[in-house]
Amino acid sequence: MQKKQESVVTRFAPSPTGVLHVGSARTALFNFLFARKHGGKFILRMEDTDKKRSKREYDDDILEGLSWLGIAYDTLYRQSERGNIYKKHLEKLVANGYAYISKEESKEEGKRSEVVRFKNPNRKVAFKDIVRGDIEFDTTELGNFVIAKDMETPLYHLAVVVDDLDMGVTHVIRGEDGISNTPRQILIQEALGAPRPLYAHIPLILAPDRSKLSKRHGAVSVVEFREKGYLPEALVNFLALIGWNPGDEREIFTIDELIKEFSLENVQKGGGVFNVGKLDWVNKEHIKKLSADKLKKNIIKHLPDNIKKLDGYNERTMEKIIPIIVEHINRFGEVEEMAERGELGYFFERPEYEKEKIAWKEDSLSDAKRHINKIVGLLQNIEPFTIETVKDAIWDYATEQGRGSVLWPMRYALSGRSKSPDPFTLSAALGKKESIERLEAASRALN
Repeated sequence: MQKKQESVVTRFAPSPTGVLHVGSARTALFNFLFARKHGGKFILRMEDTDKKRSKREYDDDILEGLSWLGIAYDTLYRQSERGNIYKKHLEKLVANGYAYISKEESKEEGKRSEVVRFKNPNRKVAFKDIVRGDIEFDTTELGNFVIAKDMETPLYHLAVVVDDLDMGVTHVIRGEDGISNTPRQILIQEALGAPRPLYAHIPLILAPDRSKLSKRHGAVSVVEFREKGYLPEALVNFLALIGWNPGDEREIFTIDELIKEFSLENVQKGGGVFNVGKLDWVNKEHIKKLSADKLKKNIIKHLPDNIKKLDGYNERTMEKIIPIIVEHINRFGEVEEMAERGELGYFFERPEYEKEKIAWKEDSLSDAKRHINKIVGLLQNIEPFTIETVKDAIWDYATEQGRGSVLWPMRYALSGRSKSPDPFTLSAALGKKESIERLEAASRALN
């Protein structure tokens, strides 16, 4: 029978030897979702016994990354603080004949060293994996494997088993690359008289070429995606869909909805591809759900200082162009890219005109000047000054004279760019006074 839901305990056990990888974040997420789904406990355990490679900066990066993603743990442990617990269990294994101190050849000539080896019973080990079904290993080939460098320094397999026993872990949800570790850990569990947790080995995250996702494929750490302006709720949503689905066509979820829907039975066996295009789409859908205030805060956060320092910069205009910006981005980091391409500065400072570009195609500069002057007259009495009212005032004239002939010089006069939003959108964003003054400046440039 399945254990009571309230007894569920899962754990995420990263080594602070590098930044939080999206693959590790997905493992943490699945553990978090499963524990919360069943009203259980989610443990964060830092496997920091490698003193040479473990660094506090990586420890901090993992904590900050999980916090940003909204993956909240109930208890935090660090293996480096649990030495006495491992020593007690190690002594028990040696005393009961399950492990022994082995004299080894040292790397230094003429010297010998000691390690602690597990006495392998050399038998088959079978377990049922929730994702992959029945799995069996013949442990004979493992030999008498090392479980500690000495009585004070446990190695990975022993520490993991002791921790899971001590912390009451009921479900070990980890990447499929952990399958080969399972037989050793089961043998140690049995020697300690520890209950066997249920295992679920989830598929690896793959690059588009089906290889293991790595830095050569682009961003792979959580902090990189945060810096690129992805929303944490969107990255969580996207990661959940790599290797899992809700059993229907839904793709956009809040974290609370994921908790409600998540099940290990719907985790697939095959590796899931990290598709940045899909992430962009998911992020765009989450951007659409943001309140006006959150949209504004995120956009201003990613707006370069050189834009904010322009003399004409003001938040009122900024608020007006938010819909324009949102239409052109999938992530907030693209706000910076828009600014670098010169697509934002003209909203806050008047453009300089290349006179020959103001006229439409074969039209003369005098034609362009005539149309601009007409537009100025049409805009004078518009109230309120909106996209719709500006379009209504100009559309008939543009249709009569030729839309390109009228709308091109209007748009260029407002933005000074060959590519920009339509002139009605630009006018509404700039406001009546600024729009008219820019049109008049363009007209003067044609003298």
